[in-house]
Amino acid sequence: MMFVTPAFAQEGAPANGDTHAATGDMHTETGVAAGEHGTGIFPPFDQSTYPSQLLWLVITFGFFYLVMQKVIVPRIGGILEHRHDRIAQDLDEASRLKAEADAAVETYEKELASARATAGSIAEQAREAAKAKANSDRAAIEAELADKLAAAESRIAEIKASAFAEVGSIAEETASAIVDQLIGPKASQDDVKAAVAAAKLGA
Repeated sequence: MMFVTPAFAQEGAPANGDTHAATGDMHTETGVAAGEHGTGIFPPFDQSTYPSQLLWLVITFGFFYLVMQKVIVPRIGGILEHRHDRIAQDLDEASRLKAEADAAVETYEKELASARATAGSIAEQAREAAKAKANSDRAAIEAELADKLAAAESRIAEIKASAFAEVGSIAEETASAIVDQLIGPKASQDDVKAAVAAAKLGA
């Protein structure tokens, strides 16, 4: 199909009777063109276009290869490297946190063992202090009881001595009264004491 402007048609139009000739030529050229495109072969399968197809295939492949090599592959590599670094950092952080947790657990166990040992030592010291205080209190109580016992024994000895003295005086009075009743005249005090003493010796 051909597009012809009016000016071109006027310039190219022949004078007088040449109109038919020009029209014939135009139809002839149009017929040739129609003959060239009327083979019925699909253009990609046309062997005459193989070189140009191969050329464009190489150009297109080269273009996409350059795009892949210069743009897409570096970006993908950068993303993968960034993710690899991020994963490595996360693993390092996890290892560090695990080490800190293990150190904290070890420190806690050491402090717990130290606290238990300290508690045992404090309990032992408390037992020893309580035992020493009990022994001191017992010694103080025993000393107090000994003092009270000595005072009681001294008091008992004094009471016994006083009682014995009173018994001697009572015996003398009783003996003097008996002698007065039996003998009649009152005996001397010396005789009564001598008799009481003789009775004690005989007892």
